[in-house]
Amino acid sequence: MSDNASIHAGEVLSGAKARSAAGHMDIGNIVAMLIPVPVGMLWFGLSMLVYAIHRHHPNAKVGHYTQWAAYRFYGVVGALVPIATFYEKSSLQMWLITWGICAALIIPSSIWALIKIRRDTWEDTILPAGGSEESSHA
Repeated sequence: MSDNASIHAGEVLSGAKARSAAGHMDIGNIVAMLIPVPVGMLWFGLSMLVYAIHRHHPNAKVGHYTQWAAYRFYGVVGALVPIATFYEKSSLQMWLITWGICAALIIPSSIWALIKIRRDTWEDTILPAGGSEESSHA
């Protein structure tokens, strides 16, 4: 369950929790590249949920870092479809080379993003009164 599910208007979201949330997508990307089967395949679906939850986080920085992590992951993984179309049926060597290239692109950039997240200044966020349920009935 997400931390966001139990948050109410007027509460304070700590900067530490926001910083942690900002790194979830990058951490998932790294793990997915280190263990592509089955974690990588599962992460492809789970990452959409993580993206949906964190992209519209009350702290805008969380959404920013999540969006860039998604750009990297979906860009690299999305390129697999047109590239792998030309692989032979049993080309394990090509899949291993492709995995190595994907890992070489995603892992260093995700580590760098985690370093940037860690170095960034994270302030507490106070949620405004009048949540989304109230505003949707206006």
